[in-house]
Amino acid sequence: MELHVIADNFAFLILQGFFGFGSFAGGTLRLAAPAIVFGFILGIFIGLGRLARSRWISVPMTIYVEFFRGVPLVMVIFWFWFIIPVLLGKSLPEYSVALTAFVVFEAAYLGEIVRAGIQSVPRGQVEAATATGLTRAQAMRHVILPQAFRNMIPALVTQFIVLLKDTSLASIIGYVDLTKAAQIVNNREIRPFELYLFIAVVYWACSYGMSRYARALERRLNPQAA
Repeated sequence: MELHVIADNFAFLILQGFFGFGSFAGGTLRLAAPAIVFGFILGIFIGLGRLARSRWISVPMTIYVEFFRGVPLVMVIFWFWFIIPVLLGKSLPEYSVALTAFVVFEAAYLGEIVRAGIQSVPRGQVEAATATGLTRAQAMRHVILPQAFRNMIPALVTQFIVLLKDTSLASIIGYVDLTKAAQIVNNREIRPFELYLFIAVVYWACSYGMSRYARALERRLNPQAA
């Protein structure tokens, strides 16, 4: 096993492919981080919309969730890659297409996690908040959502890990993430075993680190569960 191929191309693989520092507008972390943030924000609205009393809100949100949970992510990426230029009359950078596709797709899953987290809050907490004179919006903000967030942590982190690993699919449209960077190096060096083993270790390390952090955060927010 010739590990020198990793050392010789480490800067390109990690700095460009993983972090996104370089001549290409790429990077796994550069795509995953905003996709997580914006996907979660959109997911909150979708989750709340699913619980709305008005069917004009809840039904479209339900259709959105069921639709995007029923199609492959790679298909959504291709839709945005081919359809957006037709609608706008101009092509968009790979980064913009990939980020939009990930946010729209992951928001469907995150919205369901938010909905389930809100519904997991005991009914007595909701009634107590209402009895103190809080409006429904105030009760949601100050009482329900903080408790729901604690309940969501395991599922949220699992979905964030899935998103991080799924960023490798962006390479199909030419986005230079860690996987694409390894492909570029392999085309020159022809050392697929070493390169793909290395990026597998990087993905595993990130996933394991996120899991460990989530468990520590959950113990801090729920001391009685430790």
